[in-house]
Amino acid sequence: MQPPDPSTVRLDGPWTHRDVSANGIRLHIAEAGHGPTVLLLHGFAEFWWAWRHQLLTLADAGFHAVAADLRGYGDSDKPPRGYDAWTLAGDVAGLVRALGERRAHLVGHAWGGMLAWTVAALHPRLVESVSVLGGAHPLAFRSALGRRTAQARAAGHLLRFQVPMAPERRLVADDAAEVERLLHAWSGPGWRRTEDFAETARVFRHAMLVPGVAHSALEYYRWAFRAQFRWEGRRFSAAVRARVAAPVLQLHGEADTCVLPDTAQASAQWMGTGSRFESFAGVGHFPHLEDPERTGKSLLAFLAEH
Repeated sequence: MQPPDPSTVRLDGPWTHRDVSANGIRLHIAEAGHGPTVLLLHGFAEFWWAWRHQLLTLADAGFHAVAADLRGYGDSDKPPRGYDAWTLAGDVAGLVRALGERRAHLVGHAWGGMLAWTVAALHPRLVESVSVLGGAHPLAFRSALGRRTAQARAAGHLLRFQVPMAPERRLVADDAAEVERLLHAWSGPGWRRTEDFAETARVFRHAMLVPGVAHSALEYYRWAFRAQFRWEGRRFSAAVRARVAAPVLQLHGEADTCVLPDTAQASAQWMGTGSRFESFAGVGHFPHLEDPERTGKSLLAFLAEH
């Protein structure tokens, strides 16, 4: 069977698709609404459609909601390089500028959340606020892994992803069944039994089969791991060590088995003035998908303050 064309991720809905040039590459975005810009950054094995609920919630509340396919995902460019934190942060900063904005609110899930935190540290003048769902500050996550805690066991996939080729083959085997397995393993028990879960898994599996996506998605993990043993990793740690100036909202599921709640809470020392942490009972690694109504209310309340 032929792999899907990248354009097939441009799913129809009450939003508009377009391409934006930023940081030397082409990024696909879906957008809705008018007002202050909220830039939505997805996590591993997702793409812009992960924010379908928040796009509408934010647009209806008077925001310009923009969900991007990150470098290597969906219908964005998939260059062979550039999956380091410096370049990825540059992509987001470039996207904010390309949208014609001086500043934007950043909302990220997991990898997208760590990226939002990184942008706030490296490009603080562009960031109005940061909201992190199912994620932690990069140094909090690294510290939890280094202590060989339960977080290190929960992140066993990080090590499995370091070997060449085999992880790519596993991600796309059997129509990307591994994507559904990870979605099931990391989510809360209630959502797993719903039709929405089945539909989400189907769409995410399709998006993973787009040529180049599996390799690009894994390159995020490979840089993050290997940089710890190189000078660039030490330079990155120094660059993000200070508390960010922007206020930070953390929304975290109490049943998250990927980024554990203790790891997320350890991020407090990097949160700016006006920040807060909210726990969602019964929710796993995907608050924006598992409980979009509560996620929307929390985001809107936080954005209204800032």
